Amino acid sequence: MREFTSAMLLLLITFVLHAQDKAKQDDKAKPKSINLGSDAKGNPLRKAFKTGHVSNYDESKVKPYMLPELLFLANGQPVKDADTWIKVRRPEILKLFQTEIFGRVPENAPKVKWEVAATEANAMNGTATLKRLVGRMSDRDDGPRINVNLYLPAKAEGPVPVVLILTFGGGAGKFKGFGKDTTATEVLGRGWAYATVGYSDIQPDRAGAFKEGVIGLTLKAGQTAPAADEWGGVSAWAWGVSRVMDYFEIDKTVDARCVAIQGHSRLGRTVLWAGAQDERIAAVFASCSGEAGAALARRDWGETVDDMAQNFSWQLAGNYQKWVGRWNDMPVDSHMLIALMAPRTLFCNGGTTDQWADPKGEFLGMVGAGPVYRLLGRKDLGVTELPPLDKALTDGDLGWNYHTGGHIATPAEWRSFLSMAERRFKVRSGK
Repeated sequence: MREFTSAMLLLLITFVLHAQDKAKQDDKAKPKSINLGSDAKGNPLRKAFKTGHVSNYDESKVKPYMLPELLFLANGQPVKDADTWIKVRRPEILKLFQTEIFGRVPENAPKVKWEVAATEANAMNGTATLKRLVGRMSDRDDGPRINVNLYLPAKAEGPVPVVLILTFGGGAGKFKGFGKDTTATEVLGRGWAYATVGYSDIQPDRAGAFKEGVIGLTLKAGQTAPAADEWGGVSAWAWGVSRVMDYFEIDKTVDARCVAIQGHSRLGRTVLWAGAQDERIAAVFASCSGEAGAALARRDWGETVDDMAQNFSWQLAGNYQKWVGRWNDMPVDSHMLIALMAPRTLFCNGGTTDQWADPKGEFLGMVGAGPVYRLLGRKDLGVTELPPLDKALTDGDLGWNYHTGGHIATPAEWRSFLSMAERRFKVRSGK
């Protein structure tokens, strides 16, 4: 019996050591983000493990690039009128982003059932009524739910415009960009509502989470990840934004024709993609969206396609990996994503100490989308060179501000966006 026990113990130790050795080998095989620290100005330096590319912040090292044609059809024919853009070219571009960048929503995406879980009077020091909304993505009691806090102005008469903010974390979220509720107070003071929704309620933002959230509800038996042309996190979060839009259409206290959305950083990419797909959305504030957002992918500055594919693969379609080291071969770029918003209102921003997000590249993406806005009879940025710092461009349907500071949306930028959104709301409502 003692010999048997010793043999079993030896076998167990051998198994454990083998498992540990295999784990170390697997860990070594996993791609690592290579952090090289920062340059003299504090800009992050990263090395892409597949291509060896190191972050660039030197304009003299930005290689020449040619953007994909925006106003030529896939067959080479020019787009000369609004009708051709709307019926042919726009759908072509939309499909490219769906299949190659963000991923399409699968046909078995669930329906969301909304309910008002609670109503609280005298919210925001008596200036608002709070509705706590719950959207059930599954019939299971423990299934994922989307939580939304909707703040309606206390003295509202009839349906009101609403600003939907996509926030970090789970639950309904608290929008940090409101600071001491100054922006919230301004929104309510305009007679508008505002709502918050935490993005991770819709889909977790981490590697290995495809079996969770809404994506998990759509996977087939034995499937561990979406197909290569199906959604990643950004597309799932944008899908969630549209499901909140569905609720706004049935809530008689909200004017669903006058909905603005805002998101920051990766959520800036998300609201860009949500606005591109869902034309019910009237205005978008994509704050510091950077790579895979408003910044041109072909422009070698700060975060690149290689970095996104390496560090945040779960946020994008599997097909996005094809473009590592092949930026100039991509069939789309950010000017085309921005153009999908036309003729609706879009405001973007960047910060002087947020060069990782390539503020100049974001501005150039907006400049590149201008021809579509003009084709549709709308006004673009009106300039092609970066304007002075802290001087927002807000006269057109495309708006931009380059603020002194970092990776934030400033109160001044919020005011600029709200003024632009107000103009769009008047167009939408016919007032």
